[in-house]
Amino acid sequence: MLVEALMPVTAALVPVDTASPSPSRSSCRGRLLPLLLAAAGVLLPAALAGCNRSAPARPSGERAVVAQQQQLNDEVRRELELIPLPSKNRYMAIRSLSSWENPYITVQGEMLTLHVTLADANTSALGQGGMLRPVGARRQNLDIRAGEIPAALNAVPQSAWPYGRVLAVEEAHDAPMSARPQIRRNLEGVMRSLSDLGVVVYEWNEGGAGPR
Repeated sequence: MLVEALMPVTAALVPVDTASPSPSRSSCRGRLLPLLLAAAGVLLPAALAGCNRSAPARPSGERAVVAQQQQLNDEVRRELELIPLPSKNRYMAIRSLSSWENPYITVQGEMLTLHVTLADANTSALGQGGMLRPVGARRQNLDIRAGEIPAALNAVPQSAWPYGRVLAVEEAHDAPMSARPQIRRNLEGVMRSLSDLGVVVYEWNEGGAGPR
């Protein structure tokens, strides 16, 4: 930008005279340099000012939405802090999501599915998890968007966190290969959101699971 701006200046300062002998390169450079520096002193600040323009301020409506979302996140985080920290020995012993009793999320290309297993109203251990009292019968599935994670977790009762404040996440298994990169990006975004809420993330996949 600066070179293009200076080109008319140099053209005006050095007219071409075919009748007179060409001056030496060093003498032209010596006469022209002070003038170029003076022109640069005017044009350079203007060019830099154009490059350093600050980004436009967010509209008041958008700022209000961001502030409201942050307030919700803070409230949900405080509520989740009432749930004890997870017992690693307990939840890492689970080998199948069908036996997982804490909330977990299945990440898809466009949506998320939050799975919540409600506490067993029958406090007796007799037949628990068997054919008459299967864990899946107490499970509810809710399709949500990534931005709805805080509100959705806020609605989960504390009794549905038997392992403590840990949530498993998995990628959808029936998605085509072309959707895998997007699903992976969504999964990473979900894990960041959960971490911001103070929830321990347990990534579940076919090759094994691990805390994040």
